[in-house]
Amino acid sequence: MVLKVNVPSAMVHGDVEEGYGPVADAFRRNFAQGREVGAACAVYHQGRKVVDLWGGYRDGVTFEPWERDTMVPVFSTTKGVSSMAVAVLHARGLLDHDRPVAAYWPEFAAAGKSEITVRQLLSHQAGLPVIDRPLQLRDLSGSAVLAAALAEQRPAWTPGERHGYHGTTLGWYESELVSRVDPQGRHLGRFFADEVAAPLGLDFHIGLPESVDRRRVARMHGFRTWEMMLHLNAMPAAFSFAFANPRSLTARAFGNPRLLGDPDSINRPDVQAAEIPAVNGIGEVRSIARLYGEAATGGAGLGLTASTLDELKRPATAPSRGLFDQVLRLPTQYSLGYVKPFPAFRFGSASGTAFGTMGLGGSFAFADPDTGTGFAYAMNRTGFHLWDDPREVALREALFGTVLGEAPQRPDAVAARTGPLSGHRRDRTPR
Repeated sequence: MVLKVNVPSAMVHGDVEEGYGPVADAFRRNFAQGREVGAACAVYHQGRKVVDLWGGYRDGVTFEPWERDTMVPVFSTTKGVSSMAVAVLHARGLLDHDRPVAAYWPEFAAAGKSEITVRQLLSHQAGLPVIDRPLQLRDLSGSAVLAAALAEQRPAWTPGERHGYHGTTLGWYESELVSRVDPQGRHLGRFFADEVAAPLGLDFHIGLPESVDRRRVARMHGFRTWEMMLHLNAMPAAFSFAFANPRSLTARAFGNPRLLGDPDSINRPDVQAAEIPAVNGIGEVRSIARLYGEAATGGAGLGLTASTLDELKRPATAPSRGLFDQVLRLPTQYSLGYVKPFPAFRFGSASGTAFGTMGLGGSFAFADPDTGTGFAYAMNRTGFHLWDDPREVALREALFGTVLGEAPQRPDAVAARTGPLSGHRRDRTPR
């Protein structure tokens, strides 16, 4: 069952710039209310780090503390980080969102996929959330077996008509596409390390290298599938029941290889070392915020162009038969590897130009170009919300609703606001 521990206030650390005290207050409150084992939150605003918070236990069983340099698996929050590699290729003129994927990867045309565009694939509209060929962990890191399994897959619906969360497959399709477009033939993990992480100095990895000290990596405290049924006030019932049915599209989207269906598998060194660009990114939370902060302020450090940024900011192109997600079983909205704001999930400023991805258990990170903000939160105690985990949304509401004076981040946000900005000082949490 999901672990609960008491975290002393002295184990909450970090600092925030003048005026960002409400974010630190919300972060401390999460621990004081017993909601966290360990967590971190970071914010970049107009190119400057303004929030850098961490605390609790890196491991809630051995009670090892979450340190400043602790790294954490972020599950599907990885998707947005990985998709920045695709954005870099677009900015270099090597990838056109409206060309067929098969123009870059001819084998992809098999099984009725010849007309699927890059945009449809990245926007979860291709009908490819499932891989029918059974895969092993050894197959996942750019192997010929994986490439063949991806290419031979038949869509679950007519591409472009519907959409459904490509929970694990999106990253592998992106990786194979990157390898076909990149002049050096690198798959996504290597391309990201060389062309995204290195220029920005990010400590974040898609496929954890042997050189990384495993003692820095937070232990995830997950839940079992049956526990979802006890939290139907948080986890949508339609999704929970579909996930529990092994024959459903939902369950099959997350169960190949089978071990990926268990959240605790992310603690295995061999899973952490594999290249699973949709779900197993591991790194410092401030690195994720740094990446999104860069994208929110023009992306010069990555060579992003105005055209690429406009593509990321623009509203999502909806599938022709509506926004009901065939995998998550409720309405959603996606564009170019990212989640875009929609009525049930508001984030960033009111314009809707923000883009990011949430992860299993409560993590979330995104860019808000209107305010020049990059936000990231991650934790090691998994919650049961698909998005708007109360711990994360409290931080986001403190930032956007109180500090920046932007749009409410949830339907009840106005009532949840705790008051005006406190003080004109640099706020520091206990060390």
